[in-house]
Amino acid sequence: MRNKTWIGTAGVVLAIAAGLLLFPRNHGPGRTAEPPVPQSSPLAAARESHYKELTVRQDMEATERLGRMQSIRDARQFAIRVSRSQTASAKPDQALLGYLREHPELAGAAWIAGPGGKDRTAGTAVSGMQSSGDAHWKSARSAVLGGQSYSSPAFSVNGHAYFIIGEPSPARKGQGVIALVSASAVQEVERHQRRNLRLIPFPAEGRYRTESVLPNTTKDITVRKGEDNGNASHYSVDEVVVKFRKPLQPKELLRLRKDLDLTVVRQTRQTYVFRSRKHRAEPLMEYFKKFDPVYVEPHYLYLTNELDGETDPQPIVPNDTLYSRYQWNLPQIDTEQGWNVNRGSQVIVAVVDTGVQSDHPDLQGKLVPGVNIVDSSKPPEDDVGHGTHVAGIIAAQINNHEGVAGLTWYTKIMPVKALDSSGAGSTYSVAEGVIWAADHGANVINMSLGNYAQAQFLHDAIRYANNKGVLVVAASGNDNTDRPGYPAAYPEVVAVSATDPGGGKAEYSNFGDYIDVAAPGTSIASTYPGSRYASLSGTSMASPHVAALASLIRGANPQLSNAEVANVLRSTAVDLGDKGKDKYYGYGQIDIRNALRSVGGQASSLQMYPDQVRRELESIGIR
Repeated sequence: MRNKTWIGTAGVVLAIAAGLLLFPRNHGPGRTAEPPVPQSSPLAAARESHYKELTVRQDMEATERLGRMQSIRDARQFAIRVSRSQTASAKPDQALLGYLREHPELAGAAWIAGPGGKDRTAGTAVSGMQSSGDAHWKSARSAVLGGQSYSSPAFSVNGHAYFIIGEPSPARKGQGVIALVSASAVQEVERHQRRNLRLIPFPAEGRYRTESVLPNTTKDITVRKGEDNGNASHYSVDEVVVKFRKPLQPKELLRLRKDLDLTVVRQTRQTYVFRSRKHRAEPLMEYFKKFDPVYVEPHYLYLTNELDGETDPQPIVPNDTLYSRYQWNLPQIDTEQGWNVNRGSQVIVAVVDTGVQSDHPDLQGKLVPGVNIVDSSKPPEDDVGHGTHVAGIIAAQINNHEGVAGLTWYTKIMPVKALDSSGAGSTYSVAEGVIWAADHGANVINMSLGNYAQAQFLHDAIRYANNKGVLVVAASGNDNTDRPGYPAAYPEVVAVSATDPGGGKAEYSNFGDYIDVAAPGTSIASTYPGSRYASLSGTSMASPHVAALASLIRGANPQLSNAEVANVLRSTAVDLGDKGKDKYYGYGQIDIRNALRSVGGQASSLQMYPDQVRRELESIGIR
């Protein structure tokens, strides 16, 4: 996505990549002491950093290939369309303008009219190319005149990366289209992934007036390099979150404003976020303790963190352009066979993230109304990239000859923008997004974000959603640490670690006893803002695989409770690593076919039969 990653802080900032669980753990909110932080050797840290650098480079190269392959396909279709349309060929300027409007990644295009004809161009960037671009443009034109395709290497114009493609008309000799394509997504992915995989400190201190601290404390530490994030949390230095026993009266609020120079940043029932212009978080917390609150805590930040003996039918292989070459992840978890069992229904997955591009061509018809918590006056559009990438993993259209295939055929995405343009958001914003999603029809919530500090207000929101029957799934984080990350480690959440194409633990993935299941997370191709596609890595990419499977399970058997859906995810996973549950993969890597068979593709399955009988008996008063 632009994939903002997961960062811990002792104030509220949420980052991309977290995870959910449904049964109590020994590290829940009642814990009085944090587990020791594992000490890694300089050699291990260097090895991890090298692995992450290679992963970033791999994602950049894959993103460039994805964009090039899709652009060639689009140019070929445009050439065919113009060749078949007398109107379009008679009005090439109009046709070219339409082509540019449909594909915002294009900086310019031209229709080559053939020997003796007049070429028509559209787009302002074409005439300003430097000599390297001009040479490629001439080569593309010569290729089209000769009936050949052309694709240039990437080159730079005024500091921006481009490549040029040419596609001949299949019906009109010497005619065809040339396009100048922006490769900016590659640089965006590099910036995004270096933050997401914690190769650089993120967020930078000062963006939110934040401090880096030991989780669940206000003890200051300094984050100088990426690996320091594994034991850091961040919080707003001048804000606190207080949950009172009951809402404050107006006269009480007035006194607080006068005594402490406070403003109320947010309020939900009896929970308040206060900001002071003259007091820091620590003395504010001490002050509010005399009110005997339910809790008082820093305002943390969260950051962006994606066989039996039966004879199987033929796998369903989508015709999406980029599927066969780049989407290794879906076959690895037996998705193609799972679709023979069940393709889901219109279950709603809320993506609490950076927003989603509403007009991405591969997400058309897949979005339901959402909300922008960051700025309620605006729609939940994605200004980062992360949320759009997560949404595509779950629900990109399948068999539409376009881009990538999502994991589900009919699942709907509810975009909940709780993270801002930096890829970070406050505990309050994320919690508010969870509550909003639960109140507006979400069946599953994906949270590819996290922090190492426990925020009770966010936990309240997750419990609220869970009690309303909404399953929450979250990413574990990208610091290769066993420190519990939140919201993934809350007992109501399904926590997800990441695997690589070889089926092993992705080296960046967090781990620990709280992990429920694993899913593919490395070099995942998906939708990206600007109607583009990108390859990203992180537990942020693993989590939506699990959320998507949860939606398929919910679609196959809507009567299942949250605990039952979570149990299906765990009990049908393919065991990896040590036998049984382990700290790297939980119960194993999810398996689409196994899970959907267990809940019944058509009729009730034997595995779920006892639960169904129990529910039927309870419905007639027999327990």
